[in-house]
Amino acid sequence: MIQLLLLDVDGCMTDGRIIYNEKGEEIKNFNVKDGFIIRSWLKMGHSVAIITGRESAIVANRAKELRIPYLFQGVDDKLSVAQKLCEELGIESHQVAAIGDDLNDYNMLQWVGQGYTPKDGSHHLHGVATVLENIGGDAVVREMIEKVIDHNGEREKFLSLWI
Repeated sequence: MIQLLLLDVDGCMTDGRIIYNEKGEEIKNFNVKDGFIIRSWLKMGHSVAIITGRESAIVANRAKELRIPYLFQGVDDKLSVAQKLCEELGIESHQVAAIGDDLNDYNMLQWVGQGYTPKDGSHHLHGVATVLENIGGDAVVREMIEKVIDHNGEREKFLSLWI
């Protein structure tokens, strides 16, 4: 059973665009559908971590808003961060699902029990990750988590949170 989700930000939780306003402030778009299911996953008693290569106050704010307990920014080696977190949580790799869209996610996606990539993710990930139907930023995290919920046999538990 999957217990922990590892989420990349740019290209997965967002469409990968980095927009700056005239003051040089960064702007990102997050999909509310992703946020809804992340919160639901947490309510179901599971864990979520964001592991991203960039540093952004916006990502810290989004993680706080969604109550994501583990946030790792400015990470070059996502696999080592994932392995250390799993060791701390007492979770094995087969209990982890991850989503990433580019080569810096490859090793992490190969290591976890279930790896996912958006439809517009790097084609180099296709051999190690399930290619999802949605593109980055277009509720692809929701699509991934619904697949994990179904894999876990927890559809009724998920639905009972809301209906």
